[in-house]
Amino acid sequence: MISVIIPTRQNPEALNLCLKSAIKSQNDINDIVVVVDGDLNTNKDVLYAYSKYINPVIISDNVGMSQAQNIGVYNAKYQNILIVNDDNVFPKYWDSILSKVNIKNSVVAPNQIEPYNSIFRQFHIKDLGRDPQTFDLETFWEYEQTIRNNLIEHTGCTYPIYMNKLNYLQCGGFDVDYPTMSGAVADWDFFLKCEINNWNMIRIYSCMFYHFVSTTRKKPEASLKSQQIENRCKEYFKSKWGFSVRHNSFNNSKMISELKT
Repeated sequence: MISVIIPTRQNPEALNLCLKSAIKSQNDINDIVVVVDGDLNTNKDVLYAYSKYINPVIISDNVGMSQAQNIGVYNAKYQNILIVNDDNVFPKYWDSILSKVNIKNSVVAPNQIEPYNSIFRQFHIKDLGRDPQTFDLETFWEYEQTIRNNLIEHTGCTYPIYMNKLNYLQCGGFDVDYPTMSGAVADWDFFLKCEINNWNMIRIYSCMFYHFVSTTRKKPEASLKSQQIENRCKEYFKSKWGFSVRHNSFNNSKMISELKT
C-alpha cells in the first residue's frame, strides 16, 4: 500500500483531475493525503466529491509548498510514500507498478510526459493537453501504456517522488526556510540531501505521469516577480551549501561541488 501526498492551494480544476486519475486507476485502496495549504473554500467542492477516498489535511494558514508537503508526509499511514504535484495526472495501475519497485535507500522518479520542451532530457514530450479542462483522461491512459518500457536509469532528482517515509524524515524533508511559498529551489535542495546520503536516484519508465507544467500562463509582470523570488532562493541555496544551484544535464545530479565559488 502507498501513501500519496498531494499539496494544493488554489488549483481546484487540476486537483480534481489529479484525484480522479489517481482513484480510478488504482488497484488497491491507497492512502491519498490531500494537504490544503490555507484555502479550504477554493477546494471544498473537490474535497467533498472525493471524501470517501481521500485523507484531507487542512492547514488554516498558507505555510507554503515545502511545509505543506512535510505535513503531508507526517500524516502518511504507510512507509511507501509518493509525492506528486496537484497538476499531475496518474497513469493506469500506478500503484501496482510502483509497489514492485525496491525503494530501500532510493528515491524513485516515475518519468513524466509534458506538453512543452523541458530542461530534463528524460521527459517524454507529447502535447496531450495544456489544461485540465480540455484534457482527455482516456486518451492519456491509452497513449501512456504504448510508451512504457522496463528501462531503469540513475537519472532521478525530479518529481514525482517515490521513496520510504523514514528516509524522507532522516534527511529532514524539505527546507522550509527558502524565501518562497512555491518551493522553488527547495526541491533541488532536497534531492541534494538525498544524494549526500548516498541514496540511489532512480528513474523508471514502467509508468509515466502527465504534468501540465503550468496550468496558467503568467503575465509578464508575474513572471518577473517569480524570477526575482527564485533568484533569492538561489542566493539562499548558495549561502547554505557554498556553491550555486546547478544540476548535471545528463543525470540530473545536484552534487556539483566542483562549481564552488
